Amino acid sequence: METWQRNLYILWVTNFIMGASMSLVIPFLPIYIQQLGIHSLSNLERWSGIVFSATFMVSAFVQPLWGRLADRVGRKFILIRSGAGMAVVMAAMGLVQNIWELFALRALLGAVAGFIVSATALQATQTPPEQAGRALGTLQTGAVAGSLIGPFLGGILADTIGIRHVFFLTGVLEILATAVVILFVKEQFHPIASTVRMSDREFLRKVRATGIILPLFVVTMVIQMGYLSIEPIVTIYVRQLQPYSTNISTLAGATFAAIGLGNIVSAPRLGRLADRIGAQKVLLASLIIAAFLYLPQAYVGNAYQLMVLRFILGLAVGGLQPSIQALIRRYTPTSLQGRAFGFNSSFMFAGNLVGPLLGGFVSSVWRIESVFYVTSILFIFDALWLYYSLYRSRSGTLPVS
Repeated sequence: METWQRNLYILWVTNFIMGASMSLVIPFLPIYIQQLGIHSLSNLERWSGIVFSATFMVSAFVQPLWGRLADRVGRKFILIRSGAGMAVVMAAMGLVQNIWELFALRALLGAVAGFIVSATALQATQTPPEQAGRALGTLQTGAVAGSLIGPFLGGILADTIGIRHVFFLTGVLEILATAVVILFVKEQFHPIASTVRMSDREFLRKVRATGIILPLFVVTMVIQMGYLSIEPIVTIYVRQLQPYSTNISTLAGATFAAIGLGNIVSAPRLGRLADRIGAQKVLLASLIIAAFLYLPQAYVGNAYQLMVLRFILGLAVGGLQPSIQALIRRYTPTSLQGRAFGFNSSFMFAGNLVGPLLGGFVSSVWRIESVFYVTSILFIFDALWLYYSLYRSRSGTLPVS
């Protein structure tokens, strides 16, 4: 077995662990905040949103820093740094005594996070170009599967061992995942010479000159916005569709999970297709199909129809991130790929932050169904811009000097 293949299997397992650990807290975070002394419903809702979004907000700013460092010291080092840092911070959350301490640690988590992004960058740089789509698509399923099972396990563990002990257990699991990386992941890394290093401003200027890398970053942000735009209102929408149901929470949870399940099924297959026909074709087709799949979600008659459409949407979007990552690798020299993946993850975290805000705002101003219209329009305009960038503008590999 070649080194890149062995790395893929190992990183899949560690991404699964990290994806699960990051989502373990979702079911009981508001309960934990209440235990820390926030009892008013309005304050509880406000603090839940602030504490949850703190991680994304900080990550959006610091990821380029870690990407720049990865180009100098190697992606494996950044992967280990992230895993160890996340383990310490997550465990410390089990010791907090007030809401401000929890907020500070959630923000610190955003500063040290990036394990899955770093794993993707490492795998991308170590995989032969003709195998990149399949490898990155397969790797993506690990994190998605973990994020799907995480809330379910988190709820069970919180009820059985207590919320604080869940944080401690999460820290232990993340340390184990980091140890696996240290022992078994191999990286062939050659540090870049100081003569070809550039500032972030210079990097972004050259990114714009290629005509393609910046649109790829924006596609990443739009994808995440689309994923999460429904998050603030999904339970309300499901209740609206099933007004007499007694298991609204279960239905809402299944609706969340449906898109992830579709993603797991399709990502490796669309990755292999991208290797055969070109990542740009898969990316454009997936964007256009996803844009039109958002529309019928506004016209469903019950929650089960919504689940089916979300699953089909997951099948369509499974090829988006692997194709983006493959194209970033194609258009970026190895010496700057850490920087490029760092900025791409910044746009991803920005989408994580903006998506729920957009969905909540649109649904409050108009109707819940309007969220699907707005998301569809975003995808269509993004596809048009990407098409122009790929086929109508002059684009080339990002120069290193």
